[in-house]
Parts: sequence; C-alpha cells; structure tokens
Amino acid sequence: MHVIGRDGAASVSPRESAAGDDETTAPPVRPPTVRLGSFLARDGSDGAAVGVDADGPHAAVVFGKRGTGKSYTLGVIAEGLAAADGVAPVVVDPMGVFGGLCTAGGRVVEPTVRPAAVPASAWPDLLGLDPTSGAGSLLWRAVADAVAAASGVRRNGTSPDPETGVPLPSLDDVRGRIDASGAPEAARRAADNHLRLAESWGVFDAAAAPVESFAADGTPTVLDLAGVPERAGAAVVRAVARGLYDARVAGRLDRLPWLLVDEAHAFFGGVAEPALRTLLTRGRAPGVSLVCATQRPGALPSVAVSQSDLLVAHRLTAEDDVSRLAEAEATYLGGSLASRLPTGTGEALVVDDATETVHTVRVRERRTPHGGGSPRASRTRAAAERSDADGSAGGGVCSPDTPDGGPRESEDRR
Repeated sequence: MHVIGRDGAASVSPRESAAGDDETTAPPVRPPTVRLGSFLARDGSDGAAVGVDADGPHAAVVFGKRGTGKSYTLGVIAEGLAAADGVAPVVVDPMGVFGGLCTAGGRVVEPTVRPAAVPASAWPDLLGLDPTSGAGSLLWRAVADAVAAASGVRRNGTSPDPETGVPLPSLDDVRGRIDASGAPEAARRAADNHLRLAESWGVFDAAAAPVESFAADGTPTVLDLAGVPERAGAAVVRAVARGLYDARVAGRLDRLPWLLVDEAHAFFGGVAEPALRTLLTRGRAPGVSLVCATQRPGALPSVAVSQSDLLVAHRLTAEDDVSRLAEAEATYLGGSLASRLPTGTGEALVVDDATETVHTVRVRERRTPHGGGSPRASRTRAAAERSDADGSAGGGVCSPDTPDGGPRESEDRR
C-alpha cells in the first residue's frame, strides 16, 4: 500500500518497551495507516491501494463542491482512525451526518463545555458585543474575574473540577458579578441579556467533563452540532480545539488526537478561528492533527492551505475556490492543480507534501452508514403512496437513477 503523508524512512518503526528502550530483537511495528482508497488509472480502473499516515500528526484539508464526496471522504478517514492504535478521532458534525460511526464503536454526543474554556477576551465577540462598549467590556471583566476567583476560592454557583478539585465558574457566577458590578444599568441589562442568550444555547456547563475526555479511550467521538446556533457551535469548536492542544502539552492525554471538522468554513472568521490556527501552525509539536473539510475553500484563510501537508481535492468549479486551491501549488508540481481535478464523484486529487507528489485516487466505500446523501422526492412516503394508488393503471414513480429504480452509488456521497 502506498501511504500518503509518510516518507520511506518511516515505513516501519522499532517496537519500544514500557521503559522506552528499543527491543531490537522484537519484530518492527508497522505504523498505523488509514486506508483511503486506490489509485485511479487513466482508463478509470482501480490501481494499487492508497492509505494515509496516522502515525504522526498532520494538518489536512478536504475540498469539494456539494455532492462530490467531501463529507464522505472525511467519514472514511474517521473510520480508519477508529481502527488505528494510539490515536483518537473527534469529529465536529454540524450537519448531523456522521452518526453511522456508532457502528464502528463510536459515540455521538451533544457536547457541553465549561464557560472558562472560552477566554474572557472572546466572550464579547461570541455574543455579538463590541468589546469596547459598556456591555462588552463589562462582560469581559466579569468572566475574567469569575475565572480568577474560582481558581482559588470556592463560591456558590461554581462546580469543582473532578480531577483537580478547583472550582469552575458557571454562567450564574458571571451573571452575579455583572449584577454586582456597579456599572450603569443599561450596560448591566445588555450584558445580562446576552449572557442569557448564551445560556439558552445549552452548550455551557461548569460541571462538564474536561475536553480531553472526548479523546481519552480512542473511540470515535462525534460532536453533534446539528441544530445548534452557529455561535454556539463556534464556542464548542474553540473549546475542543484548544482543550485537545493544551491536554497534549500538559501530558494529560496519551493518545494523539485528530480533530476532523466538517463544514470548516463556518468556524473560521469567528471565535473558533484562533484555536484552529493554533492547531494548523503549532499542532505538530504536541501531536494534534486537524482535518478541515469544506465545500467553500475560498472562505478559508490562506493559512489553512499553506500549513496543510495533505490536501484532498474533489471537484471544484467556483472561481474563488479554484483560486484558493492554487495556493497549494508547490515548486515540485508540474502544472496547475485546477487542470488536474477529477470530475467523477468519489474521485480526488491528493497533494502529499511529505513526499512532494500528487496522485489521483478513488476513495473507497465506507464500512459504516453515511448520512450525507440528499433527500429525494421520489423516495418520500407521499411518492410511495401515489405509486401504490396508480399501480393498477400501470403508472407510478419512475426513477431515472438506474434501470431497476435504485439509487446510484454516487448519490450517497457528499
């Protein structure tokens, strides 16, 4: 199998003892690999198997217009990580399409994070307040004071960290500081109203488990953000991305976490962006990987492409998106990437910066159910009832997908 993201020197590694010494007499251990698919030959047939390195940290992007297989590919990567040793995939699922990973031993959770996981300086922006305004600066100060006080003194309205015993501030604690601030009534009322908005999102809980719990046992964790307001989802992504990074730096997380973010364009340009940028630019050292999938690569910042060592591109047609793809063109490429983009669903152009090569691949079939297919009117209950009613007259619903009326395989790739 050809492994993308891994040079030849890393194809095998010596087995290490518990003490950290190499057991030179033991057989070598093959590094974990995610099976991605196969090379796509010029005649359209499948070639040799292709995998993605999962032994070391990576920054990767998956591009593709709607319906070309972008989310499907992200699910394939998540499946492979679920079967790999020493890693832990965490999937941000804003569309509710990755629940099928439960059949691979994964879990779907409606995430909650601690209010302190979002820095005090980010709270005004999170709630749409100008940080220089009366309400914005009051909120900033109230969160900062609540966190500082909770680090040393347990007060009403706080919950202790189950690991350290340090009390954690709740939104009620922040609200109490706003009420007692002595600020003008208009500023207090505006800050309190915006804080109640954050509370209504249901994603903040002072007693929430630490973020590293999402990656502690290695099973895939799907963070279900379907139906969650965009700002609430951004707060969760900010907390999770930064939390995984900090846990690895502090040595609290043994496995190498992979954060896979679908519809990643929705999380750049807001409160989540600083944490995502941290993983892109500094995630390699502590061993945190980030995979950003989007149908709008033009909406991602340039750093998302320039810092990625793996790029998987399905079909793109919008000018802005193709232009962003051009930013990945390196000196070792012979010609433009745009001219080499595949046109078939499930086919992708892969740029491997580790080996400075470019390949065209066909992504393999998923082993778990994929929830990203588009609804079809011909498959609704109303259509079925109409078909039954018209059956005696020889009518019915006619599907042009295949001769037997079944869906094309490509219809289920998104």
